[in-house]
Amino acid sequence: MARDVALLEMVAHETSAPVLRLYGWSPPCLSLGKHQDIAAADFKFCHAHNIDVVRRPTGGRAVLHHLELTYSLIAPLGYGAIPKSVRKAYVALCEGLLQACGNLGIEARMTADDANLSLPGPKTNVPCFKAPAGGEIMVSGRKLIGSAMRARAGTILQHGSILLDWNGTLQAGSMGLESDATLRPFVTTFKEQLGFIPARSDIENTFVSAFADRLETSFEGSAMTAHELASESELAETFTVQSV
Repeated sequence: MARDVALLEMVAHETSAPVLRLYGWSPPCLSLGKHQDIAAADFKFCHAHNIDVVRRPTGGRAVLHHLELTYSLIAPLGYGAIPKSVRKAYVALCEGLLQACGNLGIEARMTADDANLSLPGPKTNVPCFKAPAGGEIMVSGRKLIGSAMRARAGTILQHGSILLDWNGTLQAGSMGLESDATLRPFVTTFKEQLGFIPARSDIENTFVSAFADRLETSFEGSAMTAHELASESELAETFTVQSV
């Protein structure tokens, strides 16, 4: 989370290039939306199961980052084929996600833009995957990819969770639920849809290609600069959430 924000600030100030990140989590991590009450996390369970708890720089509700691929794209509005409107940019990036799913053999769709109108407020304890927002990626009414966006000085950060598999015990317990019975009907995974999880490199390459195609740009591998790493380090503690 600190790395995403550090890069957002630097891209906004034109000291870093636009960037697409694809990454995982070790150990698992429960992220709370920017304005969500910490009561959404079961700190006792998280501590017992080695689950970190952090706060996202974007809104929405609790997400356990575990058996997933996380994507993060940071770029100025109007860059390549990214629209200059924040809302339209969000949809354009979700179209890239949708294209990648199709290329991997999953027939998915996006929720309608007006889905946000019926969402519970950001301070509720409703888990993110139980409340699909507009433009998110669904299969037969169940969420496969959840996303969120933040804008800063004409630059956007959009990141989200691409569900590869599911651990009901950790998903439920991290949020203080007895079981995942109230969550599982609302989500699906790559493993469930395909019967297997494709090789990580195949998934990553497919998403990179889809974003490049949709945004009319190209990507090349890169490493964090010393300045970017220093900025990330300065921000890291501000995203850690402690129980009270």
